[in-house]
Amino acid sequence: SDKSNEKVIILDIGSQTSDIDKLKRWKEIFPKNSTYLGVDLVEANNVDLVLEDPYVYPFNDNYADIIIANSIFEHSEFFWVLFLELPRVLKQDGILYINAPSNGDFHRGSHVDVYRFYPDAGKALEKWGKDNNYKNLKMLESYTSIQMNKRWNDFVTIYLKDEKFIT
Repeated sequence: SDKSNEKVIILDIGSQTSDIDKLKRWKEIFPKNSTYLGVDLVEANNVDLVLEDPYVYPFNDNYADIIIANSIFEHSEFFWVLFLELPRVLKQDGILYINAPSNGDFHRGSHVDVYRFYPDAGKALEKWGKDNNYKNLKMLESYTSIQMNKRWNDFVTIYLKDEKFIT
């Protein structure tokens, strides 16, 4: 089918920010006719929807085209449960972007800070997804960035919900 006139739906999970420049930058990445929805656990800047349950999202199956999960997996006590909710919400040709610290200082904030991630975590999450009914989930990339200022470096992984859409 021709999708050229459909709005792209973007979910930004863990969207809260107090940095106004960051707020503008994230929203400006996507076309103006996109539907951008900031999702988080608390009311804050750039949060359109506050979750009642961090592991159950109030969206239908196959809802979003793109999910950004930026700096939330280290704050999820059961990140493997959270992970399974994300492909459920993704459309069949949807993209999931996850960014989480590979190392860095403890930073609880308003919740908990419990995990750090390494490149093999991306492949393990893909396997977990496939073992839990997302048989065509495909990790497209997984890496850790170079450590900055002897303090932080991030784990990044990108998935396609259904590898049949690789072109």
